[in-house]
Amino acid sequence: MQEKHCPEIVLHNANLASGNTNTPILPTADALALCRGRIIALGSSDDMLHLAGPDTQKIDLDGRLIVPGFFDSHIHFYEWALKRRDLQLDDLASLEELLARVQNSAQNLAPGQWIMGQGWNETEWSVPRQPSRQSLDQAAPDHPVLLWRCDLHMAVANSAALRLAGIDNTTPDPPEGRIERDEAGEPTGVLRELAINLVRRAIDAPTAARVTDAFADGIKALHRWGITSIQDIRLMADSDGASSFQCFQQLDQDGQLDLRCWMSLPGHQLEDIIGLGLRSGFGSDCLRIGHIKFFSDGGMGARTAWMIDPYLDAERGMPLMDMQLLARDIEKADRAGLSVMVHAIGDRANREIISLFEDLAEKRKTYPTPLPPAFRHRIEHVQMIRPEDVKRIGTLNLALNVTPANMILDINLIDRIVAEKGQWAYAFRQLIDTGAPVMFSSDCPVCSPDPLPAIHAAVTRQRPDGTPEQGWYPKARISVAEALNAYTSVPAAVHNASNLGAIAPGNRADLAVLSTNILNDPPSSIPGTQVDMTLFDGRIVHRLF
Repeated sequence: MQEKHCPEIVLHNANLASGNTNTPILPTADALALCRGRIIALGSSDDMLHLAGPDTQKIDLDGRLIVPGFFDSHIHFYEWALKRRDLQLDDLASLEELLARVQNSAQNLAPGQWIMGQGWNETEWSVPRQPSRQSLDQAAPDHPVLLWRCDLHMAVANSAALRLAGIDNTTPDPPEGRIERDEAGEPTGVLRELAINLVRRAIDAPTAARVTDAFADGIKALHRWGITSIQDIRLMADSDGASSFQCFQQLDQDGQLDLRCWMSLPGHQLEDIIGLGLRSGFGSDCLRIGHIKFFSDGGMGARTAWMIDPYLDAERGMPLMDMQLLARDIEKADRAGLSVMVHAIGDRANREIISLFEDLAEKRKTYPTPLPPAFRHRIEHVQMIRPEDVKRIGTLNLALNVTPANMILDINLIDRIVAEKGQWAYAFRQLIDTGAPVMFSSDCPVCSPDPLPAIHAAVTRQRPDGTPEQGWYPKARISVAEALNAYTSVPAAVHNASNLGAIAPGNRADLAVLSTNILNDPPSSIPGTQVDMTLFDGRIVHRLF
């Protein structure tokens, strides 16, 4: 006879998200019973409380909304966890404020110590002037300085940092990167794409202990936003993937990984990955191999996103990989059982990548694949895409990953550099209507990991302050239920995690409790909503009440 267990926790007097866009709240249940990391029952509060034993923790949620734990399917967790301890530059209103922050940091550090930061966005400043080598020299003449723009596709270094990296007027541009120069040929300090890595290599790698400490703090921070699952994504020409993977493995081995993590692997190491016999999906309950990451272009802020037409203030951007070589690598990965994700921002990049996946679909018909990749191949960002190319997606077995919070950062930028063609950017409604699974993510540290501002952005096409009044290209709006699913059930399905992403008996008790019922309340209330409780594997890992 099977042993019965009393629930360890009963959550009652709540609203439960259904995952159904037509009926977003479960109509017949307002309580959950949890035991041994799983949901063992759901129903009325009276029924669930009747299951409770003397040791059951009973929590009255007073009408709060329970949703599945959020799944951030595109987060640069390694970079974010470490950069949280650097200068935070996303709350500035001017170049002068940035320089003052750098100067203040310099006053508190010994000469020669690095000053690093990330998050500045000149398009939101009162006067949109970028920092330069000279301005950073004035703020911190005795310290090497490296500051990433919010999108991570551009950074600015001062003279000390350039000197340590060996960059001068004779240094050639690296492949897939550009060192900006003045009329005399001297570096301005602005580095685009892989040129940033020239400076990164001059910085000492963090110790394993520092990485582990940063990861532990980062996981706790994610819990405060209700995030219980992620896919950790590699940057281009990433050299930190091994350190990240090793840290996750150690935490998992020690039973301290309170996060379900799919680990992406760098495309430039594809041959080694195949040679080791690794496959997407391999791993443990908390740590699995995800997708192989490739790049087709850069970012719009750096004007390196690959466009069909020129920007209003620049050329057409640039591809970051030869398309024939990329097609070859995608097919190799596909044959080896490795799912791939391809970064594509500009409309030309998205057009080319769709063509590559169309060709792959035809090639698949000609070769036997004993075990296809565990997960759908993905296009990351799909930031600007022409309507005729949107239509092509529906015929392909692809998943799409988009970042609504980044739209808020980009409204002013896109209006200025592509004008009315901005109607093709962040086309959430149109992408969902293709039938392809559309996942939401933060692209952190580009944006905060907090899913709620992203849901508000996708639903209203507005900033948190309600601007623009009618929404930015409002035809691309989606419903709150669709946005919530894009952060929960859709990424769970794409990652074949059948026991995540839905509130159902037998599923993992990875849950977030929201302070308001965003599925019934007006969307304008979402920015004021917070995560009051997070449960991971049936354990309370964050609680505010």
